[in-house]
Amino acid sequence: MADITLVNMNMLYIKYLDGRIHRQCHLPLGPLYLVSALRAAGVDVDFRDYQLLEAEELFEPDVLCDFLADPAPVIGISCMANLLPFVLYALPAVRARYPHSKIVLGGVGPAAIEQHILERVGAADVISRGEGEINATRLVRALNEGSPLSEVPGIWFRSNGDIRRTEQIPRVQDLDALPRPSYEELDFKKYVGHNILGSRGCPYPCSFCSITPIWGWKAFSRSNEDIIAEMQNMHHEHGVRQFLFQDEYFVSSPERMIDFSRRLKQAGLPVTYKAFARVDLVNQESMRAMADSGCVEIRFGLESGSDRVLERTRKGFDTRRAFEVVSLANKIFRSVDAFYVWGFPFETSDDFNASLFQMITLRGMGVRVLPSLLTYLPQTRIFEEIPDPGRLEFCHHLLPEYMISGIESRGTVRVKIDEKYAGLFDFVMSNRDIFPGFFHLDVESNIHPKLELLEEFEFYKPLDRDPESCGAHSPTDDEHGLTLNA
Repeated sequence: MADITLVNMNMLYIKYLDGRIHRQCHLPLGPLYLVSALRAAGVDVDFRDYQLLEAEELFEPDVLCDFLADPAPVIGISCMANLLPFVLYALPAVRARYPHSKIVLGGVGPAAIEQHILERVGAADVISRGEGEINATRLVRALNEGSPLSEVPGIWFRSNGDIRRTEQIPRVQDLDALPRPSYEELDFKKYVGHNILGSRGCPYPCSFCSITPIWGWKAFSRSNEDIIAEMQNMHHEHGVRQFLFQDEYFVSSPERMIDFSRRLKQAGLPVTYKAFARVDLVNQESMRAMADSGCVEIRFGLESGSDRVLERTRKGFDTRRAFEVVSLANKIFRSVDAFYVWGFPFETSDDFNASLFQMITLRGMGVRVLPSLLTYLPQTRIFEEIPDPGRLEFCHHLLPEYMISGIESRGTVRVKIDEKYAGLFDFVMSNRDIFPGFFHLDVESNIHPKLELLEEFEFYKPLDRDPESCGAHSPTDDEHGLTLNA
């Protein structure tokens, strides 16, 4: 028997109101890095990827229990915030089915709310926070051998009726030294998104972002040589032709990207790639070098067309810089995406109209504009700054794009909740502090008027015209059939 059954619960699964289902399977990089580290330390890992499960109904507790058949003594589950409700809702059934297995939660979903989860979800035994390559081996062995969990860093656990937290684990600074993700058992043909890691973390303090606080507002990058060596391996061994750099800080400076582009061209790989970037970390020379080396899509988080909102959210650049860089990028790359966040509680009508004007202008230039309703995640400063979290409202017909769970049926941003999932959403509504990302502030006065304008200007088009026009993912790339998740 394996020492741990490690389950990836991160997935993009969308049900539309007309019955269509849109799902994309991307390489689960985080869990695969963890698998490699555990196996390198001699831990026997049984890895399972829930996003590959072919089932008529994915979001029933019994389906997850069946998927976990014959688990190891330790069950580790990695999930993000959008699937955290289903995972926690299903854990009592998992505990009842497999009473002798210890259940460990990880990933970004439980971050910053570990205490709340352990207080209310008795089926969860341990929550791990931080880079698992450092503490996972010690945790698995402690659980299997019965040694004190207090000696394992980076975890939350129960002890004699109390919830305890151990010391925070340090960041991994030398990413090149990590074992590469464990691809040996994967069927690459089942994955349409071939992610590759360029960095971990982000140093920027954007108040609405959940990534930067999880990483402690610090970023560390892999060397360009190491990244390209992995790209060569993935291309030659697994036939990968397009790579997705989904980390926030891969494009960390013009100099880094010029060097990366030069090395990639010298390698002679017949591949393309897509990447996220900040408008203040690129220039004309670096963008031309990226395009010349095979970058077919660059994605910018502009967030707002109002300087007041950009300053309030600590974005770090102004609207003039944003517009100039995106306009230039649009002349260089085959595809340019501009992401906007709307629905800030301090976003006035003038602020929103400034964003709308900028969005319309960029769209007219050929830029793909992707608006996303503000998501209040518990790790974010904007959530911490809410004077009265009790004002958060649940809206049955409107959920933020980044909280697509696969349980609701969607039009564009508007949703319909099936009656059979009422219990799960009751669970969400009764645990506002665990699941604030599903809630809003001032729906009637702040959200609905802005949504109506976005719909009027067709940023949220009717389902039969553009079923994928939401900010959580972009339309299929015609040439490669791939999508880059937001």
